[in-house]
Amino acid sequence: MPTPTPIHTDRAPQAIGPYVQAVRVGDLVFTSGSIPLDLDGNLVEGDVRVQTEQAMANLAAVLEAAGTSLAFAVKTTCFLADMNDFAAFNEVYARWVGDAKPARSTVQVARLPKDARVEVECVAALPGA
Repeated sequence: MPTPTPIHTDRAPQAIGPYVQAVRVGDLVFTSGSIPLDLDGNLVEGDVRVQTEQAMANLAAVLEAAGTSLAFAVKTTCFLADMNDFAAFNEVYARWVGDAKPARSTVQVARLPKDARVEVECVAALPGA
């Protein structure tokens, strides 16, 4: 098995626990969950659209640091604090993933870190892999 390589970027918020922003293993990148934090680690206030925009921007920055992008996403897992936000979340999410349309699971959870409304994690391939 290839050696896991931790991924780090200053263009996304730092981990708020004992984990890394992402790990590259072979031709795949596995991200940690991205919540709507600004670079100072503060929760971005606003509705699910605003929070999804920030979470996806953070996710994109981590993927870029790993040498890939949302265009190469193969699977995302999305967590919503309220499934009634699904349509609004989907509008923003669809714009970020574009034609990639990765496999996806979306679930409602009882609570997210820092009381965020959304969290997104991703598995992406490296270009040319």
